[in-house]
Amino acid sequence: MRLHYFTLFLLLLPLKLSSIYGISPQATAPNKSFKSLPPEAFLSIDHYHTTCPHAEGIISQKVAAWVKQDPTLAPAIIRLHFHDCAVRGCDGSILLNHLGSERTALESKTLRGFQLIDDIKAELERKCPKTVSCADILTAAARDATLLVGGPFWEVPFGRKDGKISLSTEANLVPHGHENITALIAFFQEKGLDILDLVTLSGSHTIGRSTCSSVMDRIYNFNGTQKPDPSLNVYFLKLLRKRCKSELDLVHLDVITPRTFDTIYYTNLMRKVGLLSTDQSLFSDARTAPFVEAFATQPFLFTSQFSVSMVKLGNVQVLTRPNEGQPWCTRQRW
Repeated sequence: MRLHYFTLFLLLLPLKLSSIYGISPQATAPNKSFKSLPPEAFLSIDHYHTTCPHAEGIISQKVAAWVKQDPTLAPAIIRLHFHDCAVRGCDGSILLNHLGSERTALESKTLRGFQLIDDIKAELERKCPKTVSCADILTAAARDATLLVGGPFWEVPFGRKDGKISLSTEANLVPHGHENITALIAFFQEKGLDILDLVTLSGSHTIGRSTCSSVMDRIYNFNGTQKPDPSLNVYFLKLLRKRCKSELDLVHLDVITPRTFDTIYYTNLMRKVGLLSTDQSLFSDARTAPFVEAFATQPFLFTSQFSVSMVKLGNVQVLTRPNEGQPWCTRQRW
């Protein structure tokens, strides 16, 4: 079964790449009306080439400067991008800062990187006012943050508009690290993402930290048993109990190489040292385990697929049609 999944992965990868990169709406469906095309078909890598030709360069320079001062911002920006796309799609709604918005929800209290996005937006407004959307800024910033920690490069298609609705009650729709694999697969499929994307995007946990509140149940009271999660490596359990004195303490998602974008995250899962229960479940479930093994043993597969899956994530429920969303970032998001 695992060989079967791996073979499918190798066969599907070129198809996934060709279906995402460099194909315009006209090329994909010359006989179809624009109305029948999916919204992501109207994104393009040259969207700002005329109206704001230095947009990507400005975003890249700002991300590099901020991450140089605070390296923990790299995983924070990638996480912020995921939270944005997970609720109402990649529309920048997580950046809206008003009473009752996603940003103000309890579930969003550990999100970071807002000031970096604000700084980028301020510079873009000076260079090309009322042009670049916050959704596009955040999507490109996530790519640049990945690069800075050793991850792969991918072309970001632009043209997203910003959403005008942001509700704190919807912030809990984002997975919290306690879901089972079936629930995670269903969540991803609702966004147009598949099992391979789930395993791949989970690999972003190769960098970054989590609060101990996410693992307290695993190390002290798993499923109400008053005992630790039996799937935890015993030495890892001791380490977590030592580091997690309170729920507000921080612990690395990848205990071995926490600041490097690599495939040790997947190796950790095979050794039962995955931090979150959702991470460790990827190796214990037959639907996802073959991909974990493939990425752990052949890193180039992971980096190639990560680029593809991040483009797919950035295309989730984008607003691109006329009369949808706000074309540029407004001060309401600052």
